[in-house]
Amino acid sequence: MKDIRALDLNLLKTLDALLDERSVTRAAERLGLTQPAVSGMLTRLRESFGDPLFVRTQRGIVPTLRAMQLAEPVKQILGEVESLLRPAAFDPATAEFTISLAATDYALRAVVVPFLAELRRQAPGIRVAVRPVEDDRIQAQFERGDLDLALMTPETALPDLHARRLFDESYVCAMRADHLDIAAGVISIDRFCALDHALISYTGERFWGVTDDALTKIGRQRRVVLTLTSFLVLAEVLRTTDLIAVVPRRLVEGAAGLVMCEPPVDIPGFTKLAVWHERTHRDPGHRWLRSLLVETCGGLTT
Repeated sequence: MKDIRALDLNLLKTLDALLDERSVTRAAERLGLTQPAVSGMLTRLRESFGDPLFVRTQRGIVPTLRAMQLAEPVKQILGEVESLLRPAAFDPATAEFTISLAATDYALRAVVVPFLAELRRQAPGIRVAVRPVEDDRIQAQFERGDLDLALMTPETALPDLHARRLFDESYVCAMRADHLDIAAGVISIDRFCALDHALISYTGERFWGVTDDALTKIGRQRRVVLTLTSFLVLAEVLRTTDLIAVVPRRLVEGAAGLVMCEPPVDIPGFTKLAVWHERTHRDPGHRWLRSLLVETCGGLTT
């Protein structure tokens, strides 16, 4: 048996051209090579297949029976290789695969819910598996292929991952719609500090956040009486108590039974990013999904 390692793709392309053109000169022109280079490749082809492949006549070269037997398989091989190198076509309407997405419950409410609505409309065959963000494991999850996309902030995103800004978020003061302190549409710094507050803490143990940092800078403090790990639970708490909370704006917009006003202290906002690994960076399906995510978030920008 001949060593397949001696048969490279360029030799098959030369054989295909010789079979089509029946001329070393015309095959060389088609391939952009010199005539001696094609003659040298023909010599190597003859050695690989153990057959003359072509015989000379007054009207050019004529393929042997062995060469004719090779014609169709060679074209098939070259066609398959070309299809491998051609960018895969992607049709969202017919696509069927699963994407794994990491998001906090804030990002679920603010980003994933509207994104899924649009995804279901344009690509109903794509499934989404949502998991919590685990900062200490996210690099390994990306590398193992357990995770395709994550919604993070610049402070938590790793530098060797690809990232794209989705939007900038600001904070508002939220409370139930019939809360007595919302009647005027604004809340004073004194009243803000006097009211009881709820706070989101991912560990469920902290009673201090960015709002308290901002208050400390102006020599004020508030009273936090409840700390929760979930933004989703917080909405129900605010609807059924007199508590107020400083939360990201997109969490409250459109929430039934809740109203919002600007906090009486300057609180720095944050940026939300879409983060992904090099593994999916060039995949047409994932590129389309990321574009849809950016487009969806752009439509939600306030």
